[in-house]
Amino acid sequence: MSGVSVVLITAATPDEGRRIARTLVEERLAACVNVMDSAHSIYRWQERVEDSTETLLLAKTRSALFEKLSCRVSELHSYECPEVVRLSVEDGSAPYLDWVRKNTQEQ
Repeated sequence: MSGVSVVLITAATPDEGRRIARTLVEERLAACVNVMDSAHSIYRWQERVEDSTETLLLAKTRSALFEKLSCRVSELHSYECPEVVRLSVEDGSAPYLDWVRKNTQEQ
């Protein structure tokens, strides 16, 4: 395993997504966050099927930082139950994975 993860986060608006992304990078909880402004989401919430546009964030971080990152997203987020899902990176470009590790907090 590489020790690196990609974390999926959805936000209500592009502004909220950029604010969360910037904070995660500034605090070295993520080396990079891609912000995709228009993700069409269909989901069940409080027994209703919702259909909305959200902003999707892809945060690259050390796997060991997931709990801190998740807690920070919850503090910054407008949703009662924000999506914060970690996907482990099994392998990747060695220079890129090293860059992610170098640009995030040490444990």
